[in-house]
Amino acid sequence: MPLSKEVRLLDSRWKGNTGWPKRLEWIEISGIRGWIGQRVEFPFPITALVGENGVGKSTVLQAVAACYRGDNFASDFFPDTPWEEVRSAEIKVSMREGIASGSITTSVRKRTERWRGNDERKERNVEYIDLRRIQPIAARTGYARMAKKEVRETSYDVFDDETLETLSRILGRNYQHAKLSTTDIDSSRKVPVVSRDGGNYSGFHSGAGETTIAELLPRMLPKYSILLIDEIETSLHPRTQRRLLRHLATLCRNTESQCILTTHSPYILDELPPEGRIYLMESEGQKRIISGVSPAFAMTKMDDEIYPESDVYVEDERSATLLSEIITNSKQRDLILRYQAIPFGSANVGRSLGQMVKEKRFPRPSAVFLDGDQSSSVGCNLLPGGDAPERVVFEGLSSNGFDGLSKRLSRSQADVADACNQAMLLSDHHEWIKYAADRLSVTGQVLWQGMCAEWSIRCLSQSEANKIGDTLLETIVQYGGTRHTEQPQIPVQLSLDRS
Repeated sequence: MPLSKEVRLLDSRWKGNTGWPKRLEWIEISGIRGWIGQRVEFPFPITALVGENGVGKSTVLQAVAACYRGDNFASDFFPDTPWEEVRSAEIKVSMREGIASGSITTSVRKRTERWRGNDERKERNVEYIDLRRIQPIAARTGYARMAKKEVRETSYDVFDDETLETLSRILGRNYQHAKLSTTDIDSSRKVPVVSRDGGNYSGFHSGAGETTIAELLPRMLPKYSILLIDEIETSLHPRTQRRLLRHLATLCRNTESQCILTTHSPYILDELPPEGRIYLMESEGQKRIISGVSPAFAMTKMDDEIYPESDVYVEDERSATLLSEIITNSKQRDLILRYQAIPFGSANVGRSLGQMVKEKRFPRPSAVFLDGDQSSSVGCNLLPGGDAPERVVFEGLSSNGFDGLSKRLSRSQADVADACNQAMLLSDHHEWIKYAADRLSVTGQVLWQGMCAEWSIRCLSQSEANKIGDTLLETIVQYGGTRHTEQPQIPVQLSLDRS
């Protein structure tokens, strides 16, 4: 979906390069929780880190917090315990400390038993909001004793009109009043109290999401701050997630602050441009950083279900199978999980769809493939072979004696060759598959898939297969040009050993 007004305004100001004099550019982590020097870059004021549990998202937030002067220290986030010791560790960052200044690289490090470099850290206000915020009020240390009648309210901070309106907008309810109260039991522990629908509700009787937002909004974010939020979507329904992200966009634009957050939510990812999305994953025992991912890519990686990122329009199911086998045989074989094939019927419909692709009228990346016997058309690609898919595949395999197909079908090569050659005598090539499949006692789908697989391996050059794969990848990555969609507009980057 298109970016919200709030995020577009943030994007426009960021690209003007006239603000954010304090700016974190990248961080590298070594010797901590499986990190071995991989670099995470922050090319947008709001960066969402997404990935499965345990890949290191929270580690990045904690490492960022530890690299600025203040109350956060690496020794607090990464302590030695009876089960592990932190040694040969380093957190290195690149930052800017002024509009005209160049990049500055600093680090905190623990070569042996003590962390070094704390005195070298730069000043910056860091707001680190972890998962303790979602703990129910009554379960928090020191709060349970406030839930007694004899306890009295001693002071409170009332939400101003703007904050109250923001609370109502994000949660989708009309709040007449809101405040953070303290009691005579403990002046350091504040309890949110809101008024809506004719009643007053404290944090002891509010929902977890309501309490989270009521405690978050009054935080004063000084100019040039860096805001770190772990699992931002927790306890929030999708509409509230979107509204909160848009509020953060306005906050970051007005205060020239940065926000780094972790998430598992496609709704949060969908609100950001590609440069604001980073997927963390582990492969072969190493952490990998993939920049510019789409929400669909991230969800597919984290789920057992497939969430296609793009639509590929083809004439019919047979064309879809042929394209699938070509992609599988290309260097971009992983694309097979990133698109869904949609049959459109006649070639005229495909040409109309191609015109829509050229005009960028689809809501997400889309490509059109016409069969090889069609003429070139605007916005369309042609399947290889220069003829109908059935003719291309049957004739290509026939020249090789249908070698390899018999093993796939567990039939004798003589029977396969005879059935297919007889089928090719029919005048209507659309009948060839059914004719041969009936004589080989297999389904037409099984026969056609096997034939397409063998043809892609034996008859199609690797360069031609790669060309088609590259075409589809380019569609996914670059669709939309300067328009923001849910898809990556920058190349997917696997970063392991940047220095």
